[in-house]
Amino acid sequence: MGVTVKNMGEEAEKLREQLVEWRRRIHSNPELSFREFETSRLVAEELRKIEGMKVETEVGVTGVVGTLTRGTGKTVALRADMDALPIMEAGERPYRSQNPGVMHACGHDAHTAILLGAARLLGQVFRREDVGGTVKLLFQPAEEHTGAAGSTGAPRMMEDGVLDGVEEVIALHMNPERPVGEVQMNDGYTMASVDTFQGTLYGTGGHGAYPHLGTDPTWMLLPVLQALHGIVARRISPLEPAVVSVGQIHAGTASNVIPSEVFIQGTIRTYTPETRERMAEELEKAFSLATALGGNCHFQVERGEPGLYNNPGVNGVIREAIRDLFPEMKVHSGPFGMGAEDFSYMTEAVPGAMFFLGCAIPDGVHRDLHTPIFDIDEGCLPVGAAILAEAALRLLKKDGKR
Repeated sequence: MGVTVKNMGEEAEKLREQLVEWRRRIHSNPELSFREFETSRLVAEELRKIEGMKVETEVGVTGVVGTLTRGTGKTVALRADMDALPIMEAGERPYRSQNPGVMHACGHDAHTAILLGAARLLGQVFRREDVGGTVKLLFQPAEEHTGAAGSTGAPRMMEDGVLDGVEEVIALHMNPERPVGEVQMNDGYTMASVDTFQGTLYGTGGHGAYPHLGTDPTWMLLPVLQALHGIVARRISPLEPAVVSVGQIHAGTASNVIPSEVFIQGTIRTYTPETRERMAEELEKAFSLATALGGNCHFQVERGEPGLYNNPGVNGVIREAIRDLFPEMKVHSGPFGMGAEDFSYMTEAVPGAMFFLGCAIPDGVHRDLHTPIFDIDEGCLPVGAAILAEAALRLLKKDGKR
């Protein structure tokens, strides 16, 4: 069977040095959202080395799409994100960031290298085997932050048609909670939707020595916060994942002046669309307490990414690929948490799934995502490339075209 099922893991292992070189090159030159110019250039150059690969650049601003097609059949997609975070990297690794204040602290450098490796493996299969169908390799910008248009990279690429005709889509994410040789998977909702709420409580303000002559929005703030923090505890089912957190409170300019308004901003995290709607409604009710106390309020919610829904059927194919490629691999079940991931836009549009690849360095140091010390055991790179490539081929085979 050439490079398909039996020795995909072996072929991926042969790419280890190349995968490490790609990852370290990208890690040392991190680029923020929608500024991934050098990363995109590297990706396009490497994709063009693969026989039969069609390459498109500037997709969704700075994204790159590689396409392999042979014969007739279904179309599946693999996605990796490329952007870094505005974090100053700690430590003295030889491949540390050369861009002060910018760091690959979420593993997108590894995601990109792994997808390049999967592209190499798939290129070999398409060249040597009787494969029918199309695989699209989506190198996405701006998973972390929105651009001037107010959206992250996934919807921008979708606007440019990257999912047109795609029947299933797969992605992976680094998981520093697990070592190499372990993965975490979950059917259904796996990461949270993320919304931002903003509210302003209005009073009249006044002299600090004469509070009885006006209405004080800082006084109104107390019952509003109490009601806000009681929503998850008393208004949402304990079986439903939900979080509301206040991140900013601003009021006043002087010690003896009662302000006329108090600004509050925070985040809402939920899994299901129903709970997402309920949370917004309950928050608005909490803010409306200001009117009962003689003041007024303004409240709004800005919608972000939807919850990440993993299709059980797509997950089943990934599990089969893992089982056959790496029989000793531990597969943990359970959602990844209340963080957000804009791959959710893609799985909302077509059946898809994201799995979480163990990458912890086995030295006892906890290197969490989005921290200045984040790093990975690079042994995960060929593992991830093999799983992505084999899962894509199995999705094509499901249609009976292979």
